[in-house]
Amino acid sequence: MTPMHLEIGDRLRLRKPHPCGNYDWVVVRLGADIGLSCEKCGRRVLLPRSEVERRTKQMLPRATKTETDAEFEMD
Repeated sequence: MTPMHLEIGDRLRLRKPHPCGNYDWVVVRLGADIGLSCEKCGRRVLLPRSEVERRTKQMLPRATKTETDAEFEMD
């Protein structure tokens, strides 16, 4: 099986909810471990790539950049 192609900023829907009740996560770090940030509460977790691939239910459309996102990236 080929590894899942992920890029920073990709949105994923996982199979089980985060304790805050949200299913949707944003990829914030790539490598052997994948960093994910909860879209609802902002909590960041680091999971092995194999676990992220196993837990992923669906790839969601990428969020469009807003002006505040562009300002945040410049800092």
